[in-house]
Amino acid sequence: MGDRDIEVLIIEDDLRIAEIQKRFIEQINGFQTIGIAASYIEARTLIDILKPDLLLLDVYFPDMNGLDLLKEIKQHTKQMDVIMITATKEIHKVQEAISIGVFDYIIKPVVFDRFKQTLLRYQDYYAKLLKLRVENTHITQHQVDKLLRREVDDAVYEKSYLPKGIDPLTLEKVIEVLGKTGMGLTAERVAKEIGVSRTTARRYLEHLVSMEKIDADLSYGTVGRPERVYMVTRSM
Repeated sequence: MGDRDIEVLIIEDDLRIAEIQKRFIEQINGFQTIGIAASYIEARTLIDILKPDLLLLDVYFPDMNGLDLLKEIKQHTKQMDVIMITATKEIHKVQEAISIGVFDYIIKPVVFDRFKQTLLRYQDYYAKLLKLRVENTHITQHQVDKLLRREVDDAVYEKSYLPKGIDPLTLEKVIEVLGKTGMGLTAERVAKEIGVSRTTARRYLEHLVSMEKIDADLSYGTVGRPERVYMVTRSM
């Protein structure tokens, strides 16, 4: 996330509830409350001036509907995320909030554990998104799926979304071979270790490269064409 906390603006007309949310945020590392707005004018002013990363937004206010503000925000400030925190339980309101694009919808009274769970989930999402923005102009399907699902265990993903021609047991063997050495291995070497053809080994290795589990580089020998060498880039 870089060197700064995630900046949060609370939009809540009940200042006692807003203060509770502020105190909740203070108990979670990596977040900072930068303002509290109790009306439409205050909300628009603080959004425009402070440009927070995340809004905690109620639905009903004396001078506005929070869902209308949510629509306005999403139309003009697409990179600002919103968590609805409201006593509103009508299913059509919940559906509308989800369709507009809230990160989460929490029903009052707010329980700290539930609140913390959502903020930690958002923190993880924010960190992944920031990392992708810095390192990539394009992202893989796996990275998109992890962002959209927000909580995707890699092991579950690999078993559930393996492409055609990739067997989970063989994939585990390839990962095991790579994990035993700190040096890069060629497809031919991996093939010999697990007892498959070089073509099969290379298919599994390239799959792991696409999943960003391993890296690949070219090794220039003294004779013949350069070979692709595969190596672990992070703990598997």
